[in-house]
Amino acid sequence: MPLPTDRIGKTYAAVGYAVGREKIREYASAVGETNPLHHDLEAARRAGYADLLAPPMFAVVYAGKMLGPVLFDPELEIDFAMLVHGAQRFRWSGVVVAGDEISTTAEVTDIHQRGELGVYAFETTSLNQRGATVCVGTWTNIVRGVAEA
Repeated sequence: MPLPTDRIGKTYAAVGYAVGREKIREYASAVGETNPLHHDLEAARRAGYADLLAPPMFAVVYAGKMLGPVLFDPELEIDFAMLVHGAQRFRWSGVVVAGDEISTTAEVTDIHQRGELGVYAFETTSLNQRGATVCVGTWTNIVRGVAEA
């Protein structure tokens, strides 16, 4: 069965994420981030931030929430049991602090076949409550065992 390349360009409605102080602290601790801007509210405020500063890779938390609706979209015909992570890239254009409301949308940017692999690429765009882009993510996923078209 051929890959659903006609779904390239498909977009997904926004998914929201409320950034919390404890989530920032938990994430920072989990990845070994010791910068006080991610743990100490007073240190973050002294540095000019309204609240705790999220580490840049916290983007996987708020933007990653959008991947569920994409990866499980029946129109994309992804066999989740055969899915492996290929790559991810982020372009940051703003900071995220506790109290921000992040809204992330997604678009299918590529679907192609390479041998028995199906390659699916998605782009997420995350905006804060002021409408400013804080991060654009590119997510590449590979589905093993795709039959030749």
